[in-house]
Amino acid sequence: MQNEKTKKIAALGILTAIVVVLQLLGSFIRFGQFSISLVLIPIVVGAALFGPAAGAWLGFVFSVTVLASGDAAPFLAVSVIGTVLTVIGKGTIAGLVSGIVYKFFHEKPTLAAVLSAIACPVCNTGIFLIGCFLFFMPTISAWAEAFGFASTGAYILLGLVGGNFLFEVLTNVILSPVIVRVISMGRNQ
Repeated sequence: MQNEKTKKIAALGILTAIVVVLQLLGSFIRFGQFSISLVLIPIVVGAALFGPAAGAWLGFVFSVTVLASGDAAPFLAVSVIGTVLTVIGKGTIAGLVSGIVYKFFHEKPTLAAVLSAIACPVCNTGIFLIGCFLFFMPTISAWAEAFGFASTGAYILLGLVGGNFLFEVLTNVILSPVIVRVISMGRNQ
């Protein structure tokens, strides 16, 4: 029992470090105005292997890293409270929901991993959009106009989240289930 707890703590420590490193490296890979969230993969893996609380922890670490890296600077300039609530909420809830989805479908591990891999970026992007509507719409409308978009909605879909969201979903659906499966096989041996 103690050995399993130690392994879990060590694995979560490694996943936490991976989250920080991937977010910092990912901030250099830009898709439009914002960086791509490569960190959702270890969040999904941690949530699948160790449960919703681990997913929430890894999502929280991701969120704090986003805030500390300056990646949220355009939003911090508009509303500090709105940015902190949105960024912390989206990462933490995405990890939590990913773990809940995996736990709910755990009897079919491949399906559970795929659905968990979809749920994480859907929550992350969905809560980001909610935060945009609640705290930043006048600024986003000005950005849309400055970048020559026909409407604010088009800018949100094409400039802020569209390509990034598709990239996140595809990489998660392809890589997360494979990683979860490999780790699970290693555990069973």
